[in-house]
Amino acid sequence: MLYLVGLGLGDAQDITVKGLEAVRRCRRVYLEAYTSVLTVGKEALEEFYGKELILADREMVEQEADSLLKDADVCDVAFLVVGDPFGATTHSDLVLRAVKLGIPYKVIHNASIMNAVGCCGLQLYNFGETVSIVFWTDTWKPESYFDKIEKNRQNGMHTLCLLDIKVKEQSLENLMKGRKIYEPPRYMSVNQAAEQLLAIIQNRRLQGEKPGITENTICVGLARVGALDEKIASGTLQQMSTVELGAPLHSLIVTGTMHPLELEMLKLFSVDSSSFENNACQRTS
Repeated sequence: MLYLVGLGLGDAQDITVKGLEAVRRCRRVYLEAYTSVLTVGKEALEEFYGKELILADREMVEQEADSLLKDADVCDVAFLVVGDPFGATTHSDLVLRAVKLGIPYKVIHNASIMNAVGCCGLQLYNFGETVSIVFWTDTWKPESYFDKIEKNRQNGMHTLCLLDIKVKEQSLENLMKGRKIYEPPRYMSVNQAAEQLLAIIQNRRLQGEKPGITENTICVGLARVGALDEKIASGTLQQMSTVELGAPLHSLIVTGTMHPLELEMLKLFSVDSSSFENNACQRTS
């Protein structure tokens, strides 16, 4: 059996009882280590689970999945994912590979950022399409995610922005030369995401457009959701470019039309209460 086990968002203790029981009876246990991270390290998980963990990077899961699934038809193998197992499309591919090999699988779900964002007070059914904001480079500055945020906002919906993670990435030079040398891990902050959005707004204005999102659009920055030092800050997009939320992982929400209750909840986390005084985004129905 292949078990896909969600670990939740905080630390070692966020695994479900069902998930922990599955992990403890498995012969091999892999820890997916590239779509998200916990606030504790591999060693803390090993101590709590009582199992040695094998780190599974993107290359292993996407290119060497057969080795991960080896003997899973005759013994139990677990694949651990921060959040919920289906928070990334890669894991659907792993299930399809298992099925083709005749390996049965079981999914053990857990909380993910997709539902835990409700902690800020915005109602989950008012969210539109989730987007990913990627790190820009000197030669690559995509803006497609901005169009999706604008579309959500036009429909009155909030947008959860998942921020880029760079783990075990190679420089172009090392990649071309086939050298297994990796760059230090990088995790996008709310500040960086807000700065990119502000830059896109300026670009659109220079092109004669009137963006549906401005410097004064109300946003929410979240850090380490589910951990003891979770941090939430609400305010304008401009304020999000300077707010201090500390260590990763960060997420950003761009709000749409807000119900008065949502607005009242966001005020609990406001950087500056005056940000909300003239905000014409309340909904009364």
